[in-house]
Amino acid sequence: MAETTSHFLALTGLGREGLLDLIDYAVRLKDQTRAGACPQSMTGMTAGLIFHKASLRTRVSFEVGVNQFGGQAMFITDREIQLGVRESIPDAARVLSRYLSLIVIRTFHQADVEELSRWSDVPVINALTDLLHPCQIFSDLLTIREKLGRVEGLRIAYLGDGNNVARSWINAARLLEIDLQIATSPKTHPGNDFLQAAMEGARGGVTVTDDPSAAARGADVLYTDVWASMGEKEQIAERTALLEPFRLDAARIAEAGERCLVMHCLPAERGREITDEAMDGPQSVVFDQAENRLHGQKAIIMWCLGKT
Repeated sequence: MAETTSHFLALTGLGREGLLDLIDYAVRLKDQTRAGACPQSMTGMTAGLIFHKASLRTRVSFEVGVNQFGGQAMFITDREIQLGVRESIPDAARVLSRYLSLIVIRTFHQADVEELSRWSDVPVINALTDLLHPCQIFSDLLTIREKLGRVEGLRIAYLGDGNNVARSWINAARLLEIDLQIATSPKTHPGNDFLQAAMEGARGGVTVTDDPSAAARGADVLYTDVWASMGEKEQIAERTALLEPFRLDAARIAEAGERCLVMHCLPAERGREITDEAMDGPQSVVFDQAENRLHGQKAIIMWCLGKT
């Protein structure tokens, strides 16, 4: 790949060829790491990890990834800098750019991440907002590539809440030739305005349906996420009533077929959006997904730093 230095705010920022090339690079980088030959591309660099939401996979995978590259990771919570409250986002971005080589941010509002990137002189990585979760879907595409040998010409069935993960899958369908089936309640739709804007000129296709059987039938991948994300847990009873028909269970797997992959971005509320039988069954690649958060995000880091 050609070298570049850029922000990673959404999958669409990569373009189709850039996305495919970066997946190829992630495969090679994973092989290098497992062989004990991870490039020391961040020696002398410090990455700032600004986290306004709790995290297991995102924080640990980014910290480990930076360390494997020979750099240092600094974990920064909202109590330390109160981004946009104690001082403005532009001022904080300009200060942080004097100290850090890379900023990773996991927060609520996409607009805050975009403003941070506008004022930052160093790359900014969107590690999750309420709107999008691009690091998750990039790493999931890496997993699908490993398991199925390709990331295009596939039917992806997403079952459940039309949240940031679902919207990032829509962005993937904009770039790639995939048939994305989103099965959800009309009240948990990912958003018509977002969908229409994302799919203008798209290579793939997106169908939003309230029929989970129709979405699952013949799918190469069955994917789900929690029904109430962080900050929405008070809505769990309402969401359960709406989304119970979209549970990923043995019946859904049978509709897809014995070759389908079962995926969940974690953390899972077992027995709610996914059953133990599905999550621990032979078609599950859930923990391969979790591992690939490390390798996928390391590729994203190198892309942002222009070192691919």
